[in-house]
Amino acid sequence: MKYQTPKSEDEILPNKLGLTDPDKIAEEEYRGFLRAEIKFESELDKVDSFEWNLISEIHKTALHHLYEFAGELRQVNMSKGGFTFPTAKFLPDIIQEFETEFLGDLPKHVEGYEELIQYVAPIHAELLFIHPFREGNGRTARLFVDLIAAKFDFEKFSFGKITEKKMSEYIKAVQSAAEKNYQPMIELFRMLEK
Repeated sequence: MKYQTPKSEDEILPNKLGLTDPDKIAEEEYRGFLRAEIKFESELDKVDSFEWNLISEIHKTALHHLYEFAGELRQVNMSKGGFTFPTAKFLPDIIQEFETEFLGDLPKHVEGYEELIQYVAPIHAELLFIHPFREGNGRTARLFVDLIAAKFDFEKFSFGKITEKKMSEYIKAVQSAAEKNYQPMIELFRMLEK
């Protein structure tokens, strides 16, 4: 299901390449996120903190070749499946709160997978709930927590386990972040270990 915006852009977002075929756009987005994944994984030893700037840079790196808004906070209000994401005009303040509350100091050490997911599942849920970008939020959030996992010498999360059958559970876990309830996302992350 696509997003609803006040001035719907139908199914196609305006893009720098002038693409109108949704499959070609999806292919370009995929390539962009693959490039971002390679770049940030190869530079992981230089990453000392996981802050908003890194999230923004991931998004920009992945999508700058395709969208003018890459790395920038969305300027439109959005909803999906009847669920409304936070209002665009409040995003700068929301991001500041998110950074203070969730991205502060990176733990020096994580004992095991359970401790890792107690740290990253709330970040993931909150980032998806905020939905800071016009497009590419899920992929950015997944890559971000995969980088955190790699920093602590864990394998990437097996997000492929969130099948169509599990998607409604995943969406509910994101929506629970609106009430600061991260337990549903923690439960989902328990099944994402490789």
